[in-house]
Amino acid sequence: MNISTISLALGLSFSFLTPAAIAQDRSEHEQFAREIYEKVISIRTARGQEKVPEMVEYLADQFKSAGFTDEDIQITDYDSDGEHTQGLIVYYRADGTSKHKPVVILGHMDVVDALAADWERPPFTLTEEDGYFFGRGTMDNKYGITNIASTFIRLKKEGWKPNRDFVIVLSGDEETGMVSTRAQADYVAENIDPEFVLNTDAGGGVLSDDGAPLFYAVQGAEKTYATFELTVANPGGHSSRPRSDNAIYDLADALRKIKEYKFPVRYSDLTLASFKASGAVTPGALGKAMRDFSENPKNKKAIAILRDDPETVGTTGTTCVATMLRAGHAENALPQSATATVNCRIFPGVGIAEVEEKLKKVVDNEAVQFELMTDVTESPESKLRPEVMAAIEASLSARGLNTPIIPYMESGGTDGMHYRIKGYDTVAISGAWMKPSDIFAHGLNERLAVDAFYGGLDHWYVIMKELAGDE
Repeated sequence: MNISTISLALGLSFSFLTPAAIAQDRSEHEQFAREIYEKVISIRTARGQEKVPEMVEYLADQFKSAGFTDEDIQITDYDSDGEHTQGLIVYYRADGTSKHKPVVILGHMDVVDALAADWERPPFTLTEEDGYFFGRGTMDNKYGITNIASTFIRLKKEGWKPNRDFVIVLSGDEETGMVSTRAQADYVAENIDPEFVLNTDAGGGVLSDDGAPLFYAVQGAEKTYATFELTVANPGGHSSRPRSDNAIYDLADALRKIKEYKFPVRYSDLTLASFKASGAVTPGALGKAMRDFSENPKNKKAIAILRDDPETVGTTGTTCVATMLRAGHAENALPQSATATVNCRIFPGVGIAEVEEKLKKVVDNEAVQFELMTDVTESPESKLRPEVMAAIEASLSARGLNTPIIPYMESGGTDGMHYRIKGYDTVAISGAWMKPSDIFAHGLNERLAVDAFYGGLDHWYVIMKELAGDE
């Protein structure tokens, strides 16, 4: 997943709005949700560990204990690039006479791996400290999993009867091959055909540095994820006899050119609306640049400011950046090959072929060979459906909030793209609030504020009831 100020708005709530969140005695539901959170964080569902089935078994047991039947729970097996993983689908069914189409809710059970030696706290143990929950997946995406799973169970125990089916669809390799994601999207299209799709894996509330609520972000589009390997081959030789051509130097020259190149500015109705709304509540030069760009996307000063900020550069167009290197085979030998990984996040509507052609022109060296390493999914923007926006407003109102709701485009990628390409409006609407400075997904010491965890537990409860009332 990944990763802009808005796109990772997944966390910090504010205690003055959620007094229960700072009380010592938690409600039964809060305690239960924390138990789920602690357990799923403890399961190292990273690539190479094959622990996703353990998490699936645990969650399935929780659903069954709450009254979901074997017919309501579907477990599927997948081979994700040689590794066993699973998916989990859970139905919260209407009474069978509903005229409303189902709603699918997405999440992913896997995480980016974390090495304990690099962390200040054990990454696969939920640690509560200094007002935060620390652990891999506390944000991405085990908070979303915990929130929607505990909400299903809460509603089932209350005996709630929706007027439409809700279906949780949890994938097992979103962070890597997305094999389970693609297969589940196919299954959903063929067997469920929902009215629309919601996602727990992005969106949510954004706070200022001093903790004031700024706006609620709704992810309505995603950039295209593509990874290239750039390789230079060379005869090599003894290091005491340097050649005029050198695989490492040639590759370094190519990467320098890519670093210096800026893809053309791009925008859409969604991104202009996002900049206009977020600029209205963002202070200083950055906020003014957002507003100026929304009014005139050719404003050079605004473009320069937005492209100088890591949180907004991805919303102004395609980006490509070097992320990994490998080269040489011995310290006393000339390198026979050098390879760099270049990851691109491509603006919707810009094709992968166009990006590859431009990179080759920028590098301007036939010795540099390009290989596309990913299966590319180019997805359209989704509409912000009125009933979904109204449900979000109801959730915010229940927390005493009247903040703007702002659409945005994700610079990273989620399961949602595979549902958009099948024609389903798909938006991500996490229940948590956070400061941009608290974003540590995929990084060291990932964390979520304790107040954010508890403060967001009613979010999906309100959303589901607004979308499917009582029969």
